[in-house]
Amino acid sequence: MRATELYAPTLRESPAEAELLSHKLMFRAGLIRKAAGGMYTYLPLAWRTMKKIMQIIREEMDAAGGQELMMPITQPAEIWRESGRWAVYGPEMMRLKDRHGREFCLGPTHEEMITTLVRGEVRSYKQLPLMLYQMQNKYRDEIRPRFGLMRSREFVMKDLYSFDKDVDGMNISYQKMYDAYTKIFTRCGLKFRAVEADNGAIGGGHSHEFTVLAPSGESNIAYCESCDYAASDEKAELKIIRAEVEEMKPLEKISTPNAHTIELVKNYLGVPIEKTIKAVAFQDDDGKLILAFVRGDHEVNEIKVLNATGALHLHMAEESAINAVGGSAGFMSPIGLKDGAAIVVDATVMEMYNAVAGANEADAHFINVNPRRDFDAAKIIVADIRMVQAGDPCPHCGAELKMTRGIEVGQVFTLGSKYSKSLNATFLDESGKETYFEMGCYGIGVGRTMAAAIEQNNDADGIIWTRAIAPFEVVVVPVNAKDAAQLEYAEKIYDELKAAGVDVLLDDRKERAGVKFKDCDLIGYPLRVTVSPKTLDSGNVEVKIRKSGEMLNFNRAECVDKVLDLLKNL
Repeated sequence: MRATELYAPTLRESPAEAELLSHKLMFRAGLIRKAAGGMYTYLPLAWRTMKKIMQIIREEMDAAGGQELMMPITQPAEIWRESGRWAVYGPEMMRLKDRHGREFCLGPTHEEMITTLVRGEVRSYKQLPLMLYQMQNKYRDEIRPRFGLMRSREFVMKDLYSFDKDVDGMNISYQKMYDAYTKIFTRCGLKFRAVEADNGAIGGGHSHEFTVLAPSGESNIAYCESCDYAASDEKAELKIIRAEVEEMKPLEKISTPNAHTIELVKNYLGVPIEKTIKAVAFQDDDGKLILAFVRGDHEVNEIKVLNATGALHLHMAEESAINAVGGSAGFMSPIGLKDGAAIVVDATVMEMYNAVAGANEADAHFINVNPRRDFDAAKIIVADIRMVQAGDPCPHCGAELKMTRGIEVGQVFTLGSKYSKSLNATFLDESGKETYFEMGCYGIGVGRTMAAAIEQNNDADGIIWTRAIAPFEVVVVPVNAKDAAQLEYAEKIYDELKAAGVDVLLDDRKERAGVKFKDCDLIGYPLRVTVSPKTLDSGNVEVKIRKSGEMLNFNRAECVDKVLDLLKNL
């Protein structure tokens, strides 16, 4: 393709609204333009990269046994009500009505749609296993769309759904997808980790997030360098920290005026923070009070609290709800509370001795709190509810965990029979018995993958694409396209590269060389072949490797072969 025919409006300045580097660079490099909040037009360069990512995905899905189809974006409310998720999914679901008043949604995901399709068609175990996938737009009404393609209202997603006759089969399908995802992100040239993750609103059993490592990522990841353990901070398993055994002292209530935070309590009493117990008060959607207790130097993991209590959502508790069970904000503990609250205590707290906790009245705390003695075991839930932090022991090998940040680009889930049961999707097993499908679902954000690649591969001059997903692999630049001899020379190289199967662009614009070179670096073509007046004199062609900035000179006769060799490593 010729640059004079390419729609790629580059900018020298970033729009004020762009926060992440990928967002800024996609605007400046002429990849995307904003249509509305959280909605973007993919311009030709971006769409070329998106198509390359989708082709890699398609090849690996097909190789793993997937079959591509296309389902409607608009889904009837009836199937979501049947699964029980119409009311549960929340305000992120974009809902609409047709002219007859029938309710629909713009699909945020397709578990209901695929399950109702398969339940009407697949009747025998002989038709299993079955893996069906699509690539299409999804819609989620984010409360605050931001970061460009990282958190948008409309996005392109690959979603595959597996149907198996039993749990063993489901786990085999899960492993196939796990392996396929590993190949996909490796082929895209990304540095990533597969981390254990929470299933969230999708539900089901276990899952892994495929996370591209980048300082700007929205995910916190705990990982171990001594083994292959990695998990999101929402999911990370934590070992119980057992305090050194002490002789239990008598429980005592003391005055702690204005000491309504752990820091103030620690300073007022002169005790180590790890000897204090912190309370965080939530309410669920029904207004029920949920009290979470962790050690003073730890933080509460809300996802773990949700999982421990079965609540769907949490928000900070009203003071009136705390008072109703005999508590006092800033001075809470499980000791002496009235019935009416769900009390969740971190497992590490239960191993503390002679600790400090609130006395459930203003300006007062208990000292010498021994949870195993002083907490009513019948009224509490003991669970791992704390947030992982650097230095925590790895749950697999005991080495110290480290923390990094990353961008989730894909996730694989086992669903079990969650949807097949709610939607009554069955088949006949070997004995002729009606049996529920065992399911899995597997998603990749195509736009997020593109954005994550930019976040991971850039420099002060712009994007640095890997060959596999670059909009063009090579750009041929005549320094002065107004010079007929230079342009003709560049066109011959361009034609030869095209004939060799290279995805190449000819920058035949009659712009100054500096402008064209800046655009090449900004857009991030892996290789730049430059034809200059020196080329005409010496027969040598200059090749720039975008990733390293290295400049190489090749004889005209060997230029194409050398370019092909260089591309193998980019």
